Amino acid sequence: QHNDARMNLAIALSAARYGAAVANYTEVVHLLKRKDQQSGKEKVCGARCRDVITGQEFDVKAKCVINATGPFTDSLRKMDEQEVANICQPSAGVHIVIPGYYSPDNMGLLDPATSDGRVIFFLPWENMTIAGTTDSPTNVTAHPIPGEDDINFILTEVRNYLSSDVEVRRGDVLAAWSGIRPLVTDPNSKDTQSICRNHIVSISESGLVTIAGGKWTTYRSMAEETLDAAIGAHSLTAESCRTVGLMLEGAKGWTPTLYIRLVQDYGLEKEVAQHLASTYGGRAFDVAKMAQVTGQRWPIVGKRLVSEFPYIEAEVLYAIKEYACTAIDVIARRTRLGFLNVQAADEALPRIVQIMGKELNWSQEKRTEELEAAKKFLYHEMGYRSRSEQLTKTSEINLDYQEVVRYKKRFHKFDKEKKGFITTVDVQRVLESINVHIDENALHEILNEVDLNKNGQVEIDEFLQLMSAVKKGKVSDSRLAILLKTAEETLDERGPVTVDRSGGGV
Repeated sequence: QHNDARMNLAIALSAARYGAAVANYTEVVHLLKRKDQQSGKEKVCGARCRDVITGQEFDVKAKCVINATGPFTDSLRKMDEQEVANICQPSAGVHIVIPGYYSPDNMGLLDPATSDGRVIFFLPWENMTIAGTTDSPTNVTAHPIPGEDDINFILTEVRNYLSSDVEVRRGDVLAAWSGIRPLVTDPNSKDTQSICRNHIVSISESGLVTIAGGKWTTYRSMAEETLDAAIGAHSLTAESCRTVGLMLEGAKGWTPTLYIRLVQDYGLEKEVAQHLASTYGGRAFDVAKMAQVTGQRWPIVGKRLVSEFPYIEAEVLYAIKEYACTAIDVIARRTRLGFLNVQAADEALPRIVQIMGKELNWSQEKRTEELEAAKKFLYHEMGYRSRSEQLTKTSEINLDYQEVVRYKKRFHKFDKEKKGFITTVDVQRVLESINVHIDENALHEILNEVDLNKNGQVEIDEFLQLMSAVKKGKVSDSRLAILLKTAEETLDERGPVTVDRSGGGV
């Protein structure tokens, strides 16, 4: 299974190991040029850059500048030559993640001809199921947003491949995102409208080398071809290419059974150890060394960020060593929590910000900014908005009379004072009466999921709206609905305490 963010980082770390200067959160302001003494033409000789975090600008001088900016290819080309024709045709592709039980562990499905001619795939990924994709023209942006129409298209196609007794519901979508494919046309081709299915390397009159298009499976070949072109165009000297057989960061020391040593040597949970081994390879031991003691009998070390995923707090500290600068980096580009379950990622954010804040000496203001920025990222770019809107859009309560009576009865078991709403105090009181104990912060999060008015309480209409959404399949895993149902069943099983049982009426 391909972890693209991890592979991207491994390539950057490997480049640094071999002498490259690596900088993230850095953007090009404009290209630097000088007049060539022989030809009299201007040649690109570097770039004016800006540190996005601090705002500081600086110059980077270079014998050759290579433009490898994906969907932003044309913006760099126009810095070189303003009137140059675009070669990039950006296309948006939406993907969704649904529970892992929808796909076998070691089997995927690919259909190259869907109902409207697009490709659909359905694959196990990080113990979940990933499904996609769509293909539609889009504007280039650093913050693409998944559309509800695209999410529903994927769900509709996925339903065609499953048994009729299995229903994939809208509420099963745990995360959704949109990526931009940098499809390109060959500037040297007579047919300027045809899309290049692989990649292209072009060199401008000023010497800017551009590599565009391509895919993960051919990235080494693309890099070799690009450098060969750069060396030839700028008369550079270089050793023989050594990409063949070169191991990326973490490959050294990895074996299929490495996770067993992590369990034995550090006392990590098996699932956590397997995750660390498959994600960090030989570097997993560095992460394990940073893991804190849990204070439990087992596991000995490795506190999870959220209970249902194998990501541990030590990974946040290790992410900082791997150039993570923001909380978004951690949930999206170092771990994949934001791509697997936006709700779980949202719950992990306060602790992630706390760990990063302590390590990086963030002020309270900075911590608040990071938390808000990460929540905004999850809400808009990772499908949390679409997920939460399934409740707000279900304004019509689609319940019959008997269902309304049943759910009102359930609600009033918590709303003892007949206020018309329930708070965390009400829920806590009932849960404690049946020996169920939930952390107060977790309880606030559970209520907040369905608190449409955001007033700290769930009103009877909001609760009926929630149950209607559950019935329609718009929401499949509301923790509040499950808690209230469990509590009601437990209380009903107990029944009233009789006089005999209580020891008489003395």
